Amino acid sequence: MGKSAQTTVSRTALYTSEERRRRDSSVWTLVQGVLAPIQFLIFIVSLFLILRYLMLGQGLAAAQVSVVVKTLALYAIMVTGSIWEKEVFGRYLFARPFFWEDVFSILVLALHTAYLASLFTNALSPLPLMLLALAAYVTYLVNAGQFLWKLRLARLDQGRSSSVAEVTMSGGCLPGSAP
Repeated sequence: MGKSAQTTVSRTALYTSEERRRRDSSVWTLVQGVLAPIQFLIFIVSLFLILRYLMLGQGLAAAQVSVVVKTLALYAIMVTGSIWEKEVFGRYLFARPFFWEDVFSILVLALHTAYLASLFTNALSPLPLMLLALAAYVTYLVNAGQFLWKLRLARLDQGRSSSVAEVTMSGGCLPGSAP
């Protein structure tokens, strides 16, 4: 009986060792770690208020204000995230590991900004305005999922680099690697 072929999926690590060092020493990493869950909590409350308005016709002002607060939180996380990206990768946006997340973030920003413009200019009546907010929120959820996936990949990379260091220090080799 022959040896079964192993298929391995290889990918480039999310961070180089120098980028990881800069990420770990940056105050903006902590800022992002604090702002992201705050923004998500604001999103949950706001989503509830929007859905309440859409289903019951109640609380339009609360729903509108909640989307403004959510949008301001989004702007804060985008500005500080850009600073973080500059500090870690040397550019404010579209760094290699986060290129597609940044592309999608621009769509998220555009939809949230369109909401603000529509609200403050009375360009849309309440129903289309709340539907625009929901569209912005769907893109936000997709984008948040992208970033959570990258966080998972970063943790996997950290575990892999720790395993490589341990194996190298012990003189062994990783499964599937050459001795």
